[in-house]
This record gives sequence, structure tokens and C-alpha cells, in this order.
Amino acid sequence: MSQNGGVRLERKEWMAANNAKKIWSAVLGQLQLEIPRPNFETWLRDTSVESLVDGKLNIYTPSPFAAEMLEKRLLSSISNAVNRVTGENLEVLFHVTSKDPKTKKPYKPEFHHNSTSRTVQKKRLKLNPKFTFDDYVRGPENELALAAAVKVSEQPGKVYNPVYIYSKVGLGKTHLMQSIGHALEQQGKSVIYVTSETFTNEYIAAIRKGKSAEFRKKYRNVDALLIDDIQFVSTKEQTQEGFFHTFNELHLAQKQIVVSGDEPSNKIHLQERIKSRLGGGLELDIQPPNYETRLAILTHKASNIDNDVIEMLANIPYKNVRDLEGALNRVIAYSDLVGARITLELAEYAIKSLFSEPTSSKPDTEEILKAVEKITGVAIETIKGNRRDKTSSTARRIAMYLLREDAHLTSTSIGQLLGNKDHSTVIYGQKAIEKTLIKDYVLREQISSIRSLVVSYVN
Repeated sequence: MSQNGGVRLERKEWMAANNAKKIWSAVLGQLQLEIPRPNFETWLRDTSVESLVDGKLNIYTPSPFAAEMLEKRLLSSISNAVNRVTGENLEVLFHVTSKDPKTKKPYKPEFHHNSTSRTVQKKRLKLNPKFTFDDYVRGPENELALAAAVKVSEQPGKVYNPVYIYSKVGLGKTHLMQSIGHALEQQGKSVIYVTSETFTNEYIAAIRKGKSAEFRKKYRNVDALLIDDIQFVSTKEQTQEGFFHTFNELHLAQKQIVVSGDEPSNKIHLQERIKSRLGGGLELDIQPPNYETRLAILTHKASNIDNDVIEMLANIPYKNVRDLEGALNRVIAYSDLVGARITLELAEYAIKSLFSEPTSSKPDTEEILKAVEKITGVAIETIKGNRRDKTSSTARRIAMYLLREDAHLTSTSIGQLLGNKDHSTVIYGQKAIEKTLIKDYVLREQISSIRSLVVSYVN
């Protein structure tokens, strides 16, 4: 009987381990779509799972450095993905292993979290100590948003209220919002920073448990409310109702409200009254970093790395800061793992797989020029020609900008493509577009429409 019991126990353990592998495989599938490719390849590609015991999912990494990065930077994203896959609040634990399975040992972070989901949730909602104004690198793409954020932190509820910041993922919205939170907390102000997903979960839980009064007390008795990724509530009418009344209460009391999203307020799918209130405040956007900003970010984050490496990394036209940081992290991790100094050759080898996607996934030059022609109304022959009227010149400069940013062509190649123009003319045209993009919302919409059209051509 004990033998059969042992068989049943072994079978149970095998099923638990097998289930854990299926869960982790599904989680990795989700994370691969959500996390910038450099970060996924560097920190998650080589992970494995061994067991799911007592609500704890045990994840193994090849080095303490990888475990530390997962614990500090990606725990929230991983835990959310695990929750979506399993429907449960499992605790995610990181362990360090090597090729010898006997060497597996738990990774012990500097700050431990308890096993209760409540404690883990609180930890996720804390402001990131690295997300401060001092660590925010200023560039032409974000300087208006940064200046407004600083002003808001100095005079909360009095100058710009509400503030709505929008951009594509990974361009610094969260960093900017949390910088405001840090500055206000240093002044002794009460601040709540939450994602709209957390706001939704707490609001629904409060209704179900009959604790709406506690919810209102929490969210309406603060000096500042910072809500990230408001687009998450676009399909949640009940949550929008709660947000609307919370917004009104705080606004009437002259408490600061800062909201972020991935699109302009008039394009997000929210109730008209909410869009009206967001649009009635100060609305700002953040654009992808240009070469100078990428160089400044890398220099700020890795001042001890040789200039030729920094310049090589900055020359790659990343779509967002996360991809840029992911490439830098991969270089640092590779250097750490192989025990070699970071050289240009090592850096190029470390990141070469990140940019080896099939060419079909990247727009070709004719697709870009065709889209520019369609949106601007300027013929491709004119774009490649020498007409100097404002409409033709702007279309030509837009083409120069997109051929660099999206097709990754050099200035010399772009000049040859557009009628054998000098590379200095191309650089001047690109910089003119970058400068205009800071304040010209019409141009931003135009370039956004061109990119959307190019995507339709590619797909």
C-alpha cells in the first residue's frame, strides 16, 4: 500500500512539474509579445521552470545577474502574465542554476517580499527609486513633457490640471509620472500612483465586497493621483464611471491629476465626458528618441563604457527607450557572463541577433515613398526632384526622416535614392523634421498616418 502511495505521490509531483512547465511556456509566449525583444532575449530566453508548489512558481536563471534583473525590473510584468494565464495570484520566485542541477539555489534579493499576494502587490505599486527627474534624460522629443512635469511637481493642482501624457510604449511616460510622485512625496504630499489595471481591480473588488466607501476614501483623500495606461479601462464602463467621479472630486478640490495613455485623448476609447476632461487640461506627447537623445541616454546609464561602443549602440534607430536599454543590458550581461571587457567587437556580437529579423518585417524604400506620396499628395518624382516650394520640401524631408528611422538607411544612401542629394542636405532635412515634430501636432499626425499606411503595405 505504501508502495502504491509512493507511486501516487510521484505521479502527483510529476503532474505538478509538468503543469508548471506548461504555465511557464504560456507565460513566455505572452511576455514575448509584451516585452521589448532585447530584454526578452537577454533575461527570459534561457529561463526554465521546475515546480509549482504551494502557490509558488519556481523559475531558474543561469546567473545571479539575470535573477537580479528579473527580480528588480520585470517581476511586475511576469507576475501579471502568470496571473492572466492561471487566473491565480501565484508567487514568482527566482533561483540561480548552472549546467549541474545540484548547484541550484534560490536567488536572495536585497529586499525580500513575503509570500502573501497583498505584500507583493504593495511592492509593485511603490515608486521605482530610479524613476526620478535626476535620472530622466532630456531631449527634444520629451522636453515639453518634462518641463510640464517639473512645473506640476512644484505647484500641484495649480498650474496644469489635469495633465495627460501619451506616447507609444517604452518612451518614458511611467518614468515621468513617477518622477512627479517622488518630488511630491519629498514635499510631504500624499500620492497614489497606480496602473489603470490596478485601479480597475480595486474598484471592482470594493463593489463586490461592499467596501465602496473605503475605496472612495483611499482615492479621494490624496494630494495627487497618478494613473498609468488609461487605455486599459476602454472596455470597462463600470470602472470608467468610478474614475469619472474620482476625477471630478479631486479636480474640484484642486488636487493634482496626471494620466498617461498610448494615444491622444480624442482617440482613446473612453466615455466622451472623460475624454473632454482629459483634453481640457494640458496634453503632451513623447516621441521616439533621435540619435542625440539615444547617445545622451546611453552615456548617462553607462558612463564607464568606451565611446565607440556607445556611439555604435546609439546609431541604431530604436523605436523606444526600453529597446535601447535592453540592448545595453544585453551587452553588459554578455560581458559579465563571459568575463570579458566590453569592446566594440564584443558589443556587436552580443546584439547581432537582436537585429537579424527577416527583411520582410521591415518596410522597403518604395513602400515608404509610396506612403509619403499618398498622405502628402506630392508625387514620388517630385520628392526625388529639386522643387523647393514648401509642400514639396516638407514631403521630401519627411521621406528623408522616415527612410532613416524606419528603413535604417544611412544619409548617403538616402541622398542617392532621392536624386543624388548631398548627405549634408539629408541630415539638415531630417533635423528640420525632428525640430518641427516637437510642436507641430499636424506633422505628427501626418507621419503617424504614413507609418500606418506602410504597415498595411508590409502586411
